Amino acid sequence: QVQLVESGGGLVQAGGSLRLSCAASRTISSINTMAWYRQAPGKQRELVALSTTGGMINYADSVKGRFTISRDNAKNTVYLQMNNLKAEDTAVYYCKAPGLSAWGQGTQVTVSS
Repeated sequence: QVQLVESGGGLVQAGGSLRLSCAASRTISSINTMAWYRQAPGKQRELVALSTTGGMINYADSVKGRFTISRDNAKNTVYLQMNNLKAEDTAVYYCKAPGLSAWGQGTQVTVSS
């Protein structure tokens, strides 16, 4: 098991950028899959991006070319760099290690148009 704490959210204007961080309670180098999800008001939680130790990276179609997921194993941290933000990116963002972590409190991202 691993505990994850998200941070870095905030209020930003459309077209702006944010970098979310996900700090893990232990080493992430051995955790195969790390992922970012989001849940907008009134909508189901959706997968935004995932990264595997084998080098596979996947993005939701809605964020391709704008978001980048990365890992820093030395800091036990996973990042989500979000550029060219749009109003529809407004949501609570969650970090997850599928099968190894519970859902955290997430971090709120609000994009004003």
